[in-house]
Amino acid sequence: MLCRAALSPIVRCPGWCFVLQPHAIAAISRLYLPCHNQRLRNESIRCWSNIPFITVPLSRTHGKSFAHRSELKHAKRIVVKLGSAVVTRGDECGLALGRLASIVEQVSMLQNQGREMMIVTSGAVAFGKQRLRHEILLSQSVRQALHSGQSQLKDMAIPVLEARACAAAGQSGLMALYEAMFTQYSICAAQILVTNLDFHDEQKRRNLNGTLHELLRMNIVPIINTNDAVVPPPEPNSDLQGVNVISVKDNDSLAARLAVEMKTDLLIVLSDVEGLFDSPPGSDDAKLIDIFYPGDQQSVTFGTKSRVGMGGMEAKVKAALWALQGGTSVVIANGTHPKISGHVITDIVEGKKVGTFFSEVKPAGPTVEQQAEMARAGGRTLAALQPEQRAEIIYRLADLLTDQREEILLANKKDLQEAENKGRLALPLLKRLSLSTSKLNSLAIGLRQIAASSRDSVGRVIRRTRIAKDLDLEQVTVPIGVLLVIFESRPDCLPQVSALAIASGNGLLLKGGKEAAHSNQILHHLTQEALSVHGVRDAVQLVNTREEVEDLCRLDKLIDLIIPRGSSQLVRNIQKAAKGIPVMGHSEGICHVYVDTDASVEKVTRIIRDSKCEYPAACNALETLLIHRDLLRTPLFDQIIDMLRVEQVKIHAGPKFASYLTFSPSEVKSLRTEYGDLECCIEVVDSVQEAIEHIHKYGSSHTDVIITENEKTAEFFLQHVDSACVFWNASTRFSDGYRFGLGAEVGISTSRIHARGPVGIEGLLTTKWLLRGDNHVVSDFSEHGSMKYLHESLPLPQRNAS
Repeated sequence: MLCRAALSPIVRCPGWCFVLQPHAIAAISRLYLPCHNQRLRNESIRCWSNIPFITVPLSRTHGKSFAHRSELKHAKRIVVKLGSAVVTRGDECGLALGRLASIVEQVSMLQNQGREMMIVTSGAVAFGKQRLRHEILLSQSVRQALHSGQSQLKDMAIPVLEARACAAAGQSGLMALYEAMFTQYSICAAQILVTNLDFHDEQKRRNLNGTLHELLRMNIVPIINTNDAVVPPPEPNSDLQGVNVISVKDNDSLAARLAVEMKTDLLIVLSDVEGLFDSPPGSDDAKLIDIFYPGDQQSVTFGTKSRVGMGGMEAKVKAALWALQGGTSVVIANGTHPKISGHVITDIVEGKKVGTFFSEVKPAGPTVEQQAEMARAGGRTLAALQPEQRAEIIYRLADLLTDQREEILLANKKDLQEAENKGRLALPLLKRLSLSTSKLNSLAIGLRQIAASSRDSVGRVIRRTRIAKDLDLEQVTVPIGVLLVIFESRPDCLPQVSALAIASGNGLLLKGGKEAAHSNQILHHLTQEALSVHGVRDAVQLVNTREEVEDLCRLDKLIDLIIPRGSSQLVRNIQKAAKGIPVMGHSEGICHVYVDTDASVEKVTRIIRDSKCEYPAACNALETLLIHRDLLRTPLFDQIIDMLRVEQVKIHAGPKFASYLTFSPSEVKSLRTEYGDLECCIEVVDSVQEAIEHIHKYGSSHTDVIITENEKTAEFFLQHVDSACVFWNASTRFSDGYRFGLGAEVGISTSRIHARGPVGIEGLLTTKWLLRGDNHVVSDFSEHGSMKYLHESLPLPQRNAS
């Protein structure tokens, strides 16, 4: 039963009035709209106007395609092409209902954001084949039952089904399914069947264009398909050579033609492969092409066509390039993968690195994938250098930091001025962004420490074992591989991390914040100048493309370790986004200082002041001060409070501390808070044991301190607090690679695997095993063999004293 409102030339809804053109009414009237009651009929009307068409500002002038993925979020009008492999099941008889429901959900989400969505779909032949097979089997079984008198049925052979008949049988069911799915999101859909003639006949072309515009104006999703029930078989021709001569012979060419006709911003082509590869997918050397440019066809080898459907990848690429030439951006992606199909369309529109993006703008520099490969090759060359050569590179970088001081500070001044003009950075981040002569001098000193300690890092033997006679085993240190270090607002991080990567023989990808772009650029240039001393310039790469951090975290085949340096939110985002790549770091720096009953009056205020006030934005700054209950209302407690007030530290009271006070400071919202500013929480504990329990419950396993003169209590605290750094009568601010004598650090790790605490050269190394034998085989060590295992520990070679 058809909804009467859909057949009316005028549709009125609260706040909206639509005048329907006859061709739009015809498109809508083909819908299967199950209006069982008045409420459903009203909802069917309402679905054209329940979302205002200007929900989000998505207007743009059509004419040129988007140059970068990050611009795709501005796409207003989008065509989603669903290939046969996406819509149909693996047996090619029936539809992949779960996958189709997920696609409809994503399209509905984008439609309700105010975008104009269109779907070019396959599936009618498969759906019809399922229905006809069922009918044939049913009729054959009835006939055989009648002729055989309920005897055993013979194997029933199903005749080859003609595609046009399948399409005719499947179109109505396919559309009814789409309509039922879109109704769940209060969205109306309309079916349009086209053939090649509809584009070549000027009047039909204008009618089609008008129908589509009318439907989009009413917030209706057009669902377009080639009319396979009447379309002739495809014939080889010389189309796809220019903007005006594409022939509609499959849904790829239909989607491209439609996208250009409708001045669409984005065409998403979903298939059963991840995108376009430089050789047939599945071959050993096949690599996914992130961005494809016109003219790159010669570098691509096309494989066979899809298991179903009319066209293969070559047809998709030709159609995509034709649409691109007509001003429509194109992405080819996988719509069948169970892990990504549930969000593939929305990911593409959000600008994430999914599938192959077609662009007319070729970047000046290498892609991030190429940079990662360059870093790996450069890192391997770096690791093969002599230790003295790696140290020489670092010494040269230290000299450049002081020799080129004026140029560095001038670039940093530009960053500071831009940050202040935009007003986006808080004061703690501005402090991190700022460089000074003293900072550069400290950096140079730290780099020289790294150079001096790096002479015996790579290739150091840490274990020797004699397995058997003339069979010796060694475990030696080697670089991890390619490191990705992502940092915010701290340009001084770049030379520090670069020096540590050079010393440990690792390739390095650096992704700095936009706020430090000028500073990072000159510091990276100086780093590459130092690397050029021994011809390994490419070992350290600075990512300057518009790559999103989340996309970088997906390069699990190119990156071996991610090290985030920045806010706790940045670290958490990276830990969440990293797919298959380990992340070294800490998401929070909730550091505690516990003041014991036996604490020295002279030491308490000095240590607390330094821990909280010396650099409150640092991750190793004091955030929670634990006071033993017996110290309340004592002169020592008063001195602590007076000192914090003088330093303008805002105090938040923990629940127990607040209960002791008549007029308390504001009670803390959470005992698990990293303030990163002149603020801290004060809480009361009854014993050192309770202090330890509090730290384990609310801390982040970063750095925790006890102030006491009781050695037994101090040792108990040191042994029982499970944090990366645990101190006795010392400031939390000592938790730092430079202060530990590591020269610098790539970060502070709170994980329990591989490296913990400030991570220097040692934390950037792993090991490999070297076995030297002489015609040894395992069978010689069997019960009746001639060899016996010795497993003798051998002395280690003397370390280089210099």
